[in-house]
Amino acid sequence: MENDLHSDEQIKKIYALKNIAVVGMSKNPEKAAHYVPKYLAEKGYNIIPINPTADEILGKKCYPSLADVPVPVDIVDVFRPSDQVKPVIDEAIKIRPKVIWLQEGIHNPEAELPATKAGIDVVFNRCMLAEHQRLF
Repeated sequence: MENDLHSDEQIKKIYALKNIAVVGMSKNPEKAAHYVPKYLAEKGYNIIPINPTADEILGKKCYPSLADVPVPVDIVDVFRPSDQVKPVIDEAIKIRPKVIWLQEGIHNPEAELPATKAGIDVVFNRCMLAEHQRLF
């Protein structure tokens, strides 16, 4: 899998954004889709869980989809397999976040292209926890 081309400076700028909608956030504390957003919440980020099967995670209200989130979203952080990200990205484009962040191991150039064309920054195959720890 190819590596994302963002510089450290570009990544640092992304971390200045605060509202992060986490698609595929998990109730299971063992999973990265739980402990990564939990870490970010502890660092002061506003985590917005997107999970149609849960009412709340980490004491935060869950939304069934990005379209249901009542506040502006800066970053859409995606924990879905690469072959399932296209509908997520299509939905994300409609709410106009500044960044779509595909977690480590996730990359789908075909699905990412429309987001890039819409002026949304796409980060792929990187972990928001690992990058935050590395840079800060």
